[in-house]
Amino acid sequence: MDFKDSKGAIIRPTGDIEQQIGDRYNTYIHPTEKFPVPHQIPPPPKSFTGREELIDQILKGFAQGDTIIGLRGIGGLGKTALAYKLAERLRDRYKDGQLMVNLQGTATNPLTPSQAMSKLLRYYYPAAPLPESQEELQSLYLSTLDGKCAMVLLDNALDDPQVMPLLPPSTCGMIITSRRKLALSDVFPIDLEVLKLEEATELLAKTARPHSPNLLSQETPLWKEIAGMCGCLPVALKAAGSYLACTPGSSPKQYIKELQDERKRLGVIGKEGVEEDLVTKFSLSYSRLGSETAQVFRLLSIFPADFDAQAEEAVCQNEGHRHLIELVRWSLVEYQSLDAEGEGRYHLHDLVRLFATGLLEEEGGKAAGNDARQRHAEHFRDVLSSANELYKNGKSLAGLSIFDLERINIEAAWAWAKGNLADSDAAATICNAFLNSPYLLELRQHPRERISWMETALSAARKLNDRCMEGVHLGNLGLAYAALGDAKKAIECYEQALKIASEIRDRRNEGAWLGNLGNAYADLGDAKKAIEYHEQALKIDREIGDRRGEGADQGNLGRAYAALGDAKKAIEYYEQALKIDREIGDRRGEGIALDNLGIAYKNLGDAKKAIEYYEQALKIDREIGDRRGEGIALGNLGNAYAALGDAKKAIVYYEQALAIAREIGDRRNEGAWLGNLGIAYKNLGDAKKAIDYYEQQLVITREIGDRIGETYACWNLGLAYENADDFQRAADMMQVCVDFEREIGHPDAGKDATRLEAVRAKLRENE
Repeated sequence: MDFKDSKGAIIRPTGDIEQQIGDRYNTYIHPTEKFPVPHQIPPPPKSFTGREELIDQILKGFAQGDTIIGLRGIGGLGKTALAYKLAERLRDRYKDGQLMVNLQGTATNPLTPSQAMSKLLRYYYPAAPLPESQEELQSLYLSTLDGKCAMVLLDNALDDPQVMPLLPPSTCGMIITSRRKLALSDVFPIDLEVLKLEEATELLAKTARPHSPNLLSQETPLWKEIAGMCGCLPVALKAAGSYLACTPGSSPKQYIKELQDERKRLGVIGKEGVEEDLVTKFSLSYSRLGSETAQVFRLLSIFPADFDAQAEEAVCQNEGHRHLIELVRWSLVEYQSLDAEGEGRYHLHDLVRLFATGLLEEEGGKAAGNDARQRHAEHFRDVLSSANELYKNGKSLAGLSIFDLERINIEAAWAWAKGNLADSDAAATICNAFLNSPYLLELRQHPRERISWMETALSAARKLNDRCMEGVHLGNLGLAYAALGDAKKAIECYEQALKIASEIRDRRNEGAWLGNLGNAYADLGDAKKAIEYHEQALKIDREIGDRRGEGADQGNLGRAYAALGDAKKAIEYYEQALKIDREIGDRRGEGIALDNLGIAYKNLGDAKKAIEYYEQALKIDREIGDRRGEGIALGNLGNAYAALGDAKKAIVYYEQALAIAREIGDRRNEGAWLGNLGIAYKNLGDAKKAIDYYEQQLVITREIGDRIGETYACWNLGLAYENADDFQRAADMMQVCVDFEREIGHPDAGKDATRLEAVRAKLRENE
């Protein structure tokens, strides 16, 4: 008979090989002893859990001709257990048996193809001497399996050269497990991932409480937390579960506390119930790396989250990503493609990262990798800067997308620079430049967090004696305080920033801080003073050609005139601002202008037109992730529906707006939406609930110095007390409002004073 290779091509031996095979033909092809059908592949572990979708996909692949598959992934991922499960499910398909060999790919001396074939052939020829050459063995191997329908499992394969000679005839199936990526065209590759959280939780709980099923549901949240700390890695889950099952007095809650410290986590996850602990598992792959690749692996532990190739090259100084590619081949680094052009992201499994961190510290203690951490901080400072530039140039969604993708790395870069600020000018330089243009931070950070960052950046600028950036950070600090509703603190910061800008003749920032001072005084209810500042800012921005600044100035002037009750003039300014924002592609500015136009039209009595503007603004705010803007648009929609007489619909919008304001720490708007809720409940006839909301609003406005908000709360409380015939309290509240309106020259001052006198008249009548 002819010997065939895996594709069915005939192998024709020659010379001595032909004679040797011919002499032993009967021994090899017709062994004298009869052997049962081989079943060398063990059954899957009883605790095997999950992967049903993947198993179904693989079985469909076998039915369609993908009968040689490669399962690849890091150590401890459960590749072998899955292979056992697949072999069990395919047992009826491969009726001539199941063969298995451990190729020892992670050992110091992996099996050679000849050694592997000899092990597989020994089942059929236990006594006969086998050929010594690989060529003869391959001929015998293929001939023995020819015509058979058998499954072969090659466990723990090293690489393509080791596997290629072992590929079986087309009648057989093969499952290969490997930590290293195989590139053989005959092998259908499957990159194995960690278990889904639900599957991981089930595996953990089954291992920890095998005889107490009733406890599973009771402790599910705890199991989920432990599973997450184990990275949903099967070997870690089994080790953790075995520890909990075998350790008297242990509890999931206590175990979670022990796992909190990342530096000790690998050691805490014990090795009970598993053949090798996690460090040993990972070390088997690490030991196969060359020295330079191993160095890159250790440095990758600096990344707290996934990263792209450019970041890896900058941090690890790995030109061309050669070592990164090798780490992917060994499954120590995972890669996920994001688009058809091949751009993608790399990441280390959490436990692999901890393993690499330990190795890095072993190399040089706490100082190990410090230069790389500095490179990491510098790189992601530049990433943030580039994202801000995209935002400024009209590509706001692109800028936000980059920030969201790299946020964890950006925050880690900042943390390193802040932590080393006192002792390193390089760290101070990074901190100083980090917050030059905090547009994206305004959309993504809580104001209190931003204040903390700004104060650090301010310290860095002063350490470096950088007056320009000192002014920038002071101004940005003012913006953060304004976002918290603390207008007085904001004014302090703006005035310091303005003084510096004037001293160093920084006209652009001089205009910016004048405009922000105008906003702060508007927040305090002094619209006339606000207009003075905004007009100065507009003059400067037009002189220097700052279109973004000019658009902001126009919108701010509109806001100030609206506060004075001149809605038509406000609309003129808002429309000019909207035109500029659209011209330069400032999506956030566009949303603000639309919102302001809605307010103006609502004040003119056109609620339906106002709703159109608010809905356009809300759409933009949600597109760019502007939570503060989203809350404002929702609250304004509530105002519009209230104007249409639909108090119940208004309440729905106010409650959504209030939830966002509290979430992001927007105290000013929290007060506003509380007041509006009070008005809505008053319109529904629930005076008691209305007063409760007004009082909450009054507390907040007085805390933050919001005089406009305070007057609204006092006036509404006055009306509510009047309706309850409590004329003394009504008069006291209304007096606060009238005094403020007279102070700023508001056009409603006379009308409201008349109403106040009517209340006082009722009070005198009752006396």
